Amino acid sequence: MVRPPRRSGFAAVCALAALAFPSVSDAAESAAVQSPRAIVTLVSEADAVAPGATVRLGLRQRLAEHWHTYWKNPGEAGAPTEVRLTLPEGAEAGEIAWPGPQRIAANAAVSYGYEGEIVLPIAVTVPAAARPGEDFAVEAQADWLVCAEECIPESGSFRLVLPVADAVRPAEGEVADAFRAADARMPQPSPWPVEMLAWSDGLRLRLAGEGLSAATHAEVFPDGWGLIDPAQPPRLSRTADDRLDLALSLGPAFDPTQALTGVLALTDGSGASRWFALDARLGAPAAGAAAEAPRSAWTLAAFAFLGGLILNLMPCVFPVLAMKATAVARLGGGPAREVRLSALLYTLGILTAFTALAALLLTLRAGGAAVGWGFQFQSPVFIAAMAWLLMAVGLNLSGVFEVRAPGLAISDRRGHSGSFFTGLLAVVVATPCTAPFMGVAIGAALTLPPAVCLALFLAMGLGLAAPYALLAVVPGLAALLPRPGMWMVRLRQAMAFPMYGSAAWLVWVLARQTGDDGLLAGLAGAVLVGFAAWLLGLAQGGARPRVSGGLAAAAAVALVALLPRLDAEAGPSPRAEAGGGERFTAERLQTLRDAGTPVFVNMTADWCLSCLVNERVALSTDAVQAALKDRGVVYLKGDWTRQDPEITAFLRGFGRDGVPFYALYASGGPPTVLPPVLTETAMLDAIAAVPRSRN
Repeated sequence: MVRPPRRSGFAAVCALAALAFPSVSDAAESAAVQSPRAIVTLVSEADAVAPGATVRLGLRQRLAEHWHTYWKNPGEAGAPTEVRLTLPEGAEAGEIAWPGPQRIAANAAVSYGYEGEIVLPIAVTVPAAARPGEDFAVEAQADWLVCAEECIPESGSFRLVLPVADAVRPAEGEVADAFRAADARMPQPSPWPVEMLAWSDGLRLRLAGEGLSAATHAEVFPDGWGLIDPAQPPRLSRTADDRLDLALSLGPAFDPTQALTGVLALTDGSGASRWFALDARLGAPAAGAAAEAPRSAWTLAAFAFLGGLILNLMPCVFPVLAMKATAVARLGGGPAREVRLSALLYTLGILTAFTALAALLLTLRAGGAAVGWGFQFQSPVFIAAMAWLLMAVGLNLSGVFEVRAPGLAISDRRGHSGSFFTGLLAVVVATPCTAPFMGVAIGAALTLPPAVCLALFLAMGLGLAAPYALLAVVPGLAALLPRPGMWMVRLRQAMAFPMYGSAAWLVWVLARQTGDDGLLAGLAGAVLVGFAAWLLGLAQGGARPRVSGGLAAAAAVALVALLPRLDAEAGPSPRAEAGGGERFTAERLQTLRDAGTPVFVNMTADWCLSCLVNERVALSTDAVQAALKDRGVVYLKGDWTRQDPEITAFLRGFGRDGVPFYALYASGGPPTVLPPVLTETAMLDAIAAVPRSRN
């Protein structure tokens, strides 16, 4: 621990000793608790109180030069002052009303607190039963942390006895001046609307209105720890229409679904500061921005539609293409009404699934859950259920059994509920992937009002359904397909194998999430699915239907009984895969950035096929690995296979809610967000733009 020079301590003692004894006029002040660093007293804004009146007491701190104490959110280091009052029976006390803090940089840490002198007021209500001539005695126990080059915890006990009179008699002198100084720092309601916008490198707070032209510097002090990065001060700029923009770097605890509350401090050219209460949400339009909102909403809707359209080409949707192929094949030569109805029901299935997914995401987030796009694949129970479902679909396509409910079977020639079921399953299987344009749309949708969020999710659904829905608009396109025949049976059987492959992949993901025991449970479940399907097929063929059907039902019950075991399994420890990389943590990223080291961040998950493809073709190649090493770029990999609030917070800091996600930090500069579909050439070009690290 580094200690200040002795002469500084001696000077502090001398300076504080001169202040150790309050003057006679300051009767509303307790005896002082003093150290070489601070003189602390309990003070009252009234020399006398009255029955039923509310007066303010306060902890008065007078600090030696270079020493400081802390605000309610201390920033990167420190601890707030705590005051516990003991009051006469019937009296009531509120919380500390915190004056606006200042930014304090010490020992490479940025804190929020106070230097010089400050009073921390607390409102106290005198009992109505108090009588003039009595005493109103208050005791307090306080703890505070005082820091400079070193931090020293201090504490003290205080007693203040105030007379009860017919009317409140205000204090005078230094105590009154101290309260007035604290009041001048109290955050006032903001006279300007504040708009909070997501940006590629963090957040923007935009203020518009009169009286902002004098501001030359700004600080934002959030109520909670970790909402913004204290080490990065807001960057103030002016827009063309003379509005103020404050660029903020996000902290690890930022949640875009919650309001950013705290204090905004504006300083003018003379150095005078004013503090204002801050309460801003993403997507809340500022005055004067109403004309831009419709255009932004339409832009987001276009992004959502394009993202859904491109999602048809992503690896996650390949399994559903098998079902689409069989469904489209049986439309060849069919009447226009049948073609149109099948396409409409497939589209309705997709839109229903997107509506349910949006509602579930909004509900979970409202309850405080940190979830994002594809969150259900972070559950081993869901992974296992999906693997077994896809295997059952494959066995159905192979002809092992048939779904006899009218129209439910994917291969049913007369009904169309199979088209609806295919649309539902397409959305469920597609959610591990985020296509280009989807990241921005999803991130924004989940921060906007529910009605707008739902509209954007429906736009994504329309994009995913668009190729097949085209048959509803132009049913004559189905005439280009071959006439039904034996080839359809062969196609149906062949399309079972993508289902089996998808089931095998999901069991591998299950093993990554839950270890060897989870793998055994997944494989055992697959055997039970196969056994139940075979028995069901025998029953449908007339071979002892009651016995076969009963055994199939028993196998299904055993399958369900496996699910609770999966959720209790502990996942394996994260490990680097092909392409190497360190395990991502927000602390490690910040350390590297503080050192000026370039960093590449890869947010991935085992259930994200696009992520695995990108790692294989663009990240783990010798050329890319050599380029990262040549430029001194540190590779951090975040594994979102299972729930990780730190990764969720990082993604939301960029307004994103799904993987894959890639960010490249050049030394000292803002990050570059790379597209979700990577190529080796694109990676090499991005790395080439990074200056070589000198570290």
